[in-house]
Amino acid sequence: MSMSKTVVITGTTRGIGRVTAEELAAAGYRVITLVRDLAAGLTVREAIVAAAPKSRLDVVHCDLGSLASVRQAAGLVRRETLTIDCLINNAGIVSLRRATSVDGFELVFATNHLGPFLLTELLLDRIARGGRIINVASRIHFKGSLDLAQVVAPTQSSYGPRAAYAQSKLANVLHTFALARRLAGRGIAVNCLHPGVVRSGLLPPWIRTIKPLISPEMADVTRGARTTLYLALDAAAGALNGMYLDENQKVRPAAPLAQSIALQEALWAASMAWVDEAGSPASARTGHEPSEAGMWRRTDEQRDVTDSPS
Repeated sequence: MSMSKTVVITGTTRGIGRVTAEELAAAGYRVITLVRDLAAGLTVREAIVAAAPKSRLDVVHCDLGSLASVRQAAGLVRRETLTIDCLINNAGIVSLRRATSVDGFELVFATNHLGPFLLTELLLDRIARGGRIINVASRIHFKGSLDLAQVVAPTQSSYGPRAAYAQSKLANVLHTFALARRLAGRGIAVNCLHPGVVRSGLLPPWIRTIKPLISPEMADVTRGARTTLYLALDAAAGALNGMYLDENQKVRPAAPLAQSIALQEALWAASMAWVDEAGSPASARTGHEPSEAGMWRRTDEQRDVTDSPS
């Protein structure tokens, strides 16, 4: 494989994101990692390069919970990269308490959906024909519902960690299907996946303690990365579009709500309006790209999480 092939992936400082970055670097891709903790990202880069000295791995600071940060990161990627062969929206968070993003949205939804939604829009015209967009979702989306009012005006009494996470993962699947429909015929594969119940830093310690008792099939992060890597690297996977895959690389029906075109379009319209309110999503394409070279090296001590707990 030529070193000209480029993948952009979020959330690579631990878990399945790190494994995915390692494997793609070993496969010969130029890997551009978007992380909240730049110091941790640089440490991972050093480890990957030490194991595979010929690999090329760039690290960019990006807080998906901040639409401004997403725009800055996308601008830097666009400045350094003309063509992207694969975009992997991998990062995600769980929050045990209700929190609000800097833009005023419920934080889990903002980080797990709005940030990746905007990032994808900003990089979309750089995705090569034959390229792939991969969203790491979760089977917990079957338990999800979409309450758009709670995204912009969340109340503490209505907040539940599981429900918030399930809603964000449902949004990932809805986004995947809506985008795949929009890109039909353009030679870009858009798919999402459930990575399995993965032992990772995303799960709170108390859940990690009891989870093996209730879910013996819990996988390690290497197994958890398999479906992402299949969608990124397998030739046959390039023919898939608008699909939801399980942890065994099998296409499965998504939840009935996720298959609702009306709900997909409602989320799309709301997401476009929300990201527009915080700044035009076209800004990174009009020459107003950030010049903050320090984003590639600045330490930002925040917790990166990458895997789905259900």
